[in-house]
Amino acid sequence: MNNSENNNNPPPQQQPPPSYPSNSGSNGVHSSALIVVIVVVAALMQFSLHKVDEGHVAVYYRGGALLQTTSYPGFHFMLPFITSFRQIQITTQTDEVINIPCGTSGGVMIYFDRIEVVNILRSDSVLSVVRNFTADYDKPLIFDKVHHEVNQFCSTQNLHSVYIDLFDQIDENLKLALQKDLTTISPGLVIVAVRVTKPKIPETIRRNYELMEGERTKLLIATEKQKVIEKEAETERKRAVIEAEKQAQVAKITYAQKIMEKDSLKQMSLIEDATNLARKRSVADSEYYSAERQSESNKLKLTREYLEMIRYKSIMNNVKLYFGPSIPSYLSENNVHDFKVAFEENERDEFDSVPVPAA
Repeated sequence: MNNSENNNNPPPQQQPPPSYPSNSGSNGVHSSALIVVIVVVAALMQFSLHKVDEGHVAVYYRGGALLQTTSYPGFHFMLPFITSFRQIQITTQTDEVINIPCGTSGGVMIYFDRIEVVNILRSDSVLSVVRNFTADYDKPLIFDKVHHEVNQFCSTQNLHSVYIDLFDQIDENLKLALQKDLTTISPGLVIVAVRVTKPKIPETIRRNYELMEGERTKLLIATEKQKVIEKEAETERKRAVIEAEKQAQVAKITYAQKIMEKDSLKQMSLIEDATNLARKRSVADSEYYSAERQSESNKLKLTREYLEMIRYKSIMNNVKLYFGPSIPSYLSENNVHDFKVAFEENERDEFDSVPVPAA
């Protein structure tokens, strides 16, 4: 019974969990504040963090006043909204000045299409240049000065001088004029080079110049042709002179060679004559010495007895013997006379052949 009663009783109801105050509203406020802070910080970072490029120097302005601070390439911070900066190039740059009017002394207006000025600003002079001429310093120091110097030049020259005669000097003169002024008013800015294009002139004048250039070209061609002819004639003349000089030198050498040959022959002849003279002198001296010695010998040998002996020998050599019965008739008077004459001549020859002693 108790079981049935228990089964008929309704089950006890469950109590709901206790409720606490909700924090969803405060969490949303915190998230919004965090987002705002992040946005503000990002904005501040955006406007305070800046980058300076390579080859540039940053200068800063605060309330429009130039600060003494400069920054070099890299990332830097500054006060946002109240500080601004400008990048100033300190490497070589080229400023193009275009359409420069040029009024010549003759009243003709011409235009230089483009003048390029290559310049460089020293980093230690950035603040002084910006302070005196602003960050756009190239306008007063280069652009305006180019216009001024070109007009100064053109006003003292006629069209022909500007367009032809002195055109090759414009760039150098303009560079010197610009650098002279910059050295005085802005020493940190250096002009590296100036390039000037050919000026534009009125069409009618240009055609006249083209015709004049054509005639000048013809004149130059004729002049050069004349120079070539003169040079060929000069070359021919020099060739003839060289040939004549060569022949003269050859003749001179040949003549000198002949003279040397003659001198050699003369020397040889003199040597031969001297040799012959010495030989003959030696022979004569030898003969003289022999004769002298013979004479001395004869002095000792030619006594009277020796001469008598020689005489008898000569007589004996000339004696003829005749045999036969007819000797008396053969030896007539004429034959006897001839015999005597021959005997006497033979005797005289024998005596002359004997050397006479020298006195």
